[in-house]
Amino acid sequence: MEDDFRFADELGPSKIIHVYEPSVGLKAVLVVDNVAAGPSIGGVRMAPDVSTEECFRLARAMTLKNAAAGLPYGGGKAVVYADPKMEKEKKVKLLRALASSLREINEYIFAPDMGTDEDCMGCIKDEIGRVAGLPRVLGGIPLDEIGATGWGLRHSTEVALEFCDFKLEGARIVVQGFGAVGKHAARFLTERGAVVVAVADSRGTLYNSDGLDVDALIALKESGGSVVDYPGGQKLELDAIIDIDCDIWIPAARPDVLNEENVHRLRTKLVVEGANIPITHEAEKYLHEKGILCVPDFIANAGGVICAAMEYEGANECTVLEAIEEKIRLNTRLVLKDATNKGILPREAAMELALSRIHKSMGYRRWSLFSSAPGFV
Repeated sequence: MEDDFRFADELGPSKIIHVYEPSVGLKAVLVVDNVAAGPSIGGVRMAPDVSTEECFRLARAMTLKNAAAGLPYGGGKAVVYADPKMEKEKKVKLLRALASSLREINEYIFAPDMGTDEDCMGCIKDEIGRVAGLPRVLGGIPLDEIGATGWGLRHSTEVALEFCDFKLEGARIVVQGFGAVGKHAARFLTERGAVVVAVADSRGTLYNSDGLDVDALIALKESGGSVVDYPGGQKLELDAIIDIDCDIWIPAARPDVLNEENVHRLRTKLVVEGANIPITHEAEKYLHEKGILCVPDFIANAGGVICAAMEYEGANECTVLEAIEEKIRLNTRLVLKDATNKGILPREAAMELALSRIHKSMGYRRWSLFSSAPGFV
């Protein structure tokens, strides 16, 4: 087993738990990162090629995201080594086994992520009760159904355009990852006058310089199809999504899709990160040097966790959408103003914002390296 302590720093993680239940074929990892502000909340990701390192990086992104959003929660993430397209009965068994194995880990609140959804969370609620992102029939606000993350991306994009030399009306958008996040981001942005010219999913890329029918693509995906089944447009290889000329490029799939080896191929003016950790640090530095504005993931895509956290506290859908809009617009503007004034990367400005809040919370903890809180001993 890999040395988990190599991930440790001043913030965490507080726990790394490996789960193995051979009777149902369950292999999973839970990382509870920093819980200074409260119990960790973060999604359950299912994919055959996940890793402990990816789980830690995602949990840390949740720590930063929750802190930046001003939520009373820490960061955590669970990953399950499995194909999310497996039969529903087997998937339910895996998730019930995971929930049962983590029943006593009260510092972690389950939520949906890539490969899981509100139906999955319904099974976990039945098993242990400690979950957010539930179906409506269980009193939840299904964040994938309402497009909570995409709603936040729309507002982050609108604010980011205040720092660009073009408008959203008529802007050409490319969405890498036309799933739960990407499809709603495309829908909300086209409603504001943008034009989606290319989308990609796991089977390939679809491109049409005149624009794509987003509603038709969403219907196609919801019926079990792929974007490459769309009757119009040019079908390209999956990797070709990086090469398409556009104004706004939205990564909404897996980590590290833009890295040092391929970032030079990107032809855009603005990147709004819909996925968690979709771009390596070196690639973000390259974009910054080329004058391409990049809104960091834990600022732009916080809509989902804001929704989950507020649902967990009993808020209604209307209140949640208003909070997502307010928090994400405020934080995007704060970060981009700070980055502009200081001449630093937006991620650096975002880190300063999040870390200041995390360190303040840690000052109130019994065991803490920080003493910023009044009365700290």
